Amino acid sequence: MLLRTMKLPLPAMAAVVALCAASYLLAVWTHPAPPLPASSLAAVPCNTRQPPAPAASKNDTALDFSIHHGASEEDAAEAGAPPSRRVPACDAGYSEHTPCEGQRWSLRQPRRRFAYRERHCPPPAERRRCLVPAPRGYRAPLRWPRSRDAAWYANAPHEELVTEKGVQNWIRRNGDVLRFPGGGTMFPHGADRYIDDIAAAAGITLGGGGAVRTALDTGCGVASWGAYLLSRDVLTMSFAPKDTHEAQVLFALERGVPAMLGIMATKRLPYPARAFDMAHCSRCLIPWSKYNGLYMIEVDRVLRPGGYWVLSGPPVNWERHFKGWKRTPEDLSSEQSAIEAIAKNLCWTKVQQMGDIAVWQKPINHVSCKASRNKLGGLGFCNSNQDPDAGWYVNMEECITPLPEVSGPGDVAGGEVKRWPERLTSPPPRIAGGSLGSSVTVDTFIKDSEMWRRRVDRYKGVSGGLAEKGRYRNLLDMNAGLGGFAAALVDDPVWVMNVVPTAAVANTLGVIYERGLIGTYQDWCEAMSTYPRTYDLIHAYSLFTMYKDRCEMEDILLEMDRVLRPEGTVIFRDDVDVLVKIKNIADGMRWESRIVDHEDGPMQREKILVSVKSYWTA
Repeated sequence: MLLRTMKLPLPAMAAVVALCAASYLLAVWTHPAPPLPASSLAAVPCNTRQPPAPAASKNDTALDFSIHHGASEEDAAEAGAPPSRRVPACDAGYSEHTPCEGQRWSLRQPRRRFAYRERHCPPPAERRRCLVPAPRGYRAPLRWPRSRDAAWYANAPHEELVTEKGVQNWIRRNGDVLRFPGGGTMFPHGADRYIDDIAAAAGITLGGGGAVRTALDTGCGVASWGAYLLSRDVLTMSFAPKDTHEAQVLFALERGVPAMLGIMATKRLPYPARAFDMAHCSRCLIPWSKYNGLYMIEVDRVLRPGGYWVLSGPPVNWERHFKGWKRTPEDLSSEQSAIEAIAKNLCWTKVQQMGDIAVWQKPINHVSCKASRNKLGGLGFCNSNQDPDAGWYVNMEECITPLPEVSGPGDVAGGEVKRWPERLTSPPPRIAGGSLGSSVTVDTFIKDSEMWRRRVDRYKGVSGGLAEKGRYRNLLDMNAGLGGFAAALVDDPVWVMNVVPTAAVANTLGVIYERGLIGTYQDWCEAMSTYPRTYDLIHAYSLFTMYKDRCEMEDILLEMDRVLRPEGTVIFRDDVDVLVKIKNIADGMRWESRIVDHEDGPMQREKILVSVKSYWTA
């Protein structure tokens, strides 16, 4: 208002503006923002300490919202205003609330093929708009790698599997600690020995830069198979339904192992085609021989060319186990014959059956498979207009997902990936081959990787929890792009669930898997298929700009709070106007937040909002 009334000559006005800008930049340069402090009391029960508060210190320059940030007057006022509302806590009975699995609206769905155990989200009127509490006595999880073998009972207070599966070395309880000996129904002597047996049966090396980097564990139990593969540099996506084996996925997550709720029923799995180097089922109770082999067909879709399918448990080695399985030899023999026939129809090669383990391998291309189809008939290929990578509420179909065309019978369809760890930084075949169009090139990929290394360095400068190695284990990237955030953290003891939103312009999840990382699809207008308190840190890059006018900002933030652990951190990166609105809501959610500048300085409209969730329980 003052500038409007002053009658200054133009040169004088320019000098005033220049002096103001120089004064501001000098203040920012001489007073950088310190990182959010990380608690150093990891061994102390979580309920005895206060959450790390991101309050400004004497060396911290709080950001204002004057003209150099470009925020509107309304947003400047909103930044200092009270929160839009104080979000209430849900009842204690909702401490393990999973909105899209196992709820009453799910039970209205058909029982055939377990459709009622798939994702079924509540109608808007039935959504719970409250903060999901942690159970009383909740403690910060043990740090990796100790967490692989133990978790606090208070964090997952369930004993059903202790009683049912203790003899099989799944899980045991020792006072206030749950122990995971590393066993399973088909590997009571331990996962390490079992993994060695699989490698011998497949004739490959599991780990050490071998042919397998990404794996899928269907019906994972407490995810011991995936947990023990981590020490061999094999990253496993484990899933299981929310069923009578209550809390099995919750146990896996408390161990610091990648896992999510899921089931093979009527919909495709939420992963792209050609994602996994190996798929595994250890007595997973999936009816592979039924529905004309529909579930084996889906495994074929998500397996990479040349990938392996491992099956242990019924009906493999039925001659030895039929009495213990309480099934007739005729029934088990018929089931095995059906599985063998489906595998042959998929053009898989049976590598070997060794004891209780059978291994098949998918072809590296479909040249000979298509030729045999033309001559002999059998299971047909899906129409070319179907998107092989589509995996969000897409029905399974009884057809083979065709592999990309090749020049010759010895070529790997879609391009061959490098061995780990080179595949992380090498241009993925989908990019090198131009599958994502002209906007995503090899040069784009290289620049993106470098950009995220700089960004993660900046994050570690403003988040003490992320900077402290071992403090965080389970990370979520809500808008993963090419996976650059996860790639920049590869040397830290963390794993990242890379999410490609259904609202994204480009489907990049296949690229993420080609880099040797894992992830899933997600519509952020709905809840994730996971338990509360899954993640230690959440990263949200331009997510709220992407979902503007698609759904309510508060609903997305409440879902973030549900899946975030007490004292966990959220790092938002977005336009400053968007961040101001987010902060206003977050201030009413028992979060402590502050906005800091972009790594390129204060003149950038894009800013970073760092929020820390308070510790509180039911």
